Amino acid sequence: MSAWTGAADLRSRLLRDWKNGRLPAALLGGPELFPLRLSIKGPSSGALGESFHEARAWIAELSAGAAEPGYRLEWEDINHRQLGRNRLPVAAIFDLAEDALAFVGKQREASKLLRLASDIRGSFPQIQPWLLRNPLTVLEKAADWPAILAAIAWFVSHPHSGRYTRQIDAPGVHSKFVESHRSLLGELLDLVLPPSSIDQSAGGVAGFARRYGLRDKPRQVRFRLLDSDIDLSLGFAAKGSKLRIAQLSLLAEDFARLVPGDGGSAIRQVFITENEINFLAFPDRAASIIVFGGGYGFDSLARADWLHRCRIRYWGDLDSHGFAILDQLRADFPEAESILMDRATLLAHRDQWTIESSHAKGELSRLSADERALYDDLRFDRLAPALRLEQERIGFAWVEAAIEAKP
Repeated sequence: MSAWTGAADLRSRLLRDWKNGRLPAALLGGPELFPLRLSIKGPSSGALGESFHEARAWIAELSAGAAEPGYRLEWEDINHRQLGRNRLPVAAIFDLAEDALAFVGKQREASKLLRLASDIRGSFPQIQPWLLRNPLTVLEKAADWPAILAAIAWFVSHPHSGRYTRQIDAPGVHSKFVESHRSLLGELLDLVLPPSSIDQSAGGVAGFARRYGLRDKPRQVRFRLLDSDIDLSLGFAAKGSKLRIAQLSLLAEDFARLVPGDGGSAIRQVFITENEINFLAFPDRAASIIVFGGGYGFDSLARADWLHRCRIRYWGDLDSHGFAILDQLRADFPEAESILMDRATLLAHRDQWTIESSHAKGELSRLSADERALYDDLRFDRLAPALRLEQERIGFAWVEAAIEAKP
């Protein structure tokens, strides 16, 4: 009897249709489901003779369910050699959405969904296709919809505003709200805004501001001087002595406008590292600076043409992503070298190996032959599974020796 469809199975099927959005979408004008017919699996003719009493109890249980708000049963006559003619249920039919909702106890949620959808469509009818695809998201974000609709209205009224997120002046909308709802807002704004108000070249959560006409957070370049003879006083002077600025964070466009000096104040070498402590502790080096990188993406450096006149040396983690970032750097700076990202460094620090949480798997076209061989060993787990040597785990004496070995 356990294989026969019971009232609990019918509930499970309807709840599945609710959870996958099929039933809620039907309430909002999606594909018509009703009358909804759910087939019922019951005893075969042979099983009916062997389990007649169980079959009668099964029919009674389904009939009792049908007596409640919900379904009606569809019957089929079966002729049995010993038992004669018997009627068995073969389907449960829910004529109306209200019947199905009552059967699974979803009337309150359905009513809330209809009310929210009405408010959303009343403000922006263009959102209807999204509602049909995401009815459960409408419910999940129930408390947020007043602010979401207010934010959309603001963007409609302020195309290409050039303002920061903090300057969005709409009821219930603040910068943290926008930041935490960028993905959802992006989906809706793409439906509501005219194409002329959308920068199609920007996409994803990271491109939200530029895509919808906001001013993005300025990119900055943080760097340290590794040579005390480099003069970067920028017109300031300290009381009683010359002011020496050793570390700065500049807007990317200001960094690009720097003009390295001549003679002792020239910058001829630029190191890039991904680890802040390594950035702060990096040894002094003549005519050199060190830049604190930020993982993937070098847009903030790419516009600085003067960097191409310098020797660029990149130090990243010895793992698959470290080489992927190096490869990306070379898209803008083909002349960039790697440092401390070699097989000798990796093998000398075997006791410091850790596990990389995820692999970069792609082919990298900008690595040297030695780098590519090591990258392949890492991504294909030839030395150890998901092997990683973080740059901060490399002995500092080893770091100093590597820097001194290549003037």
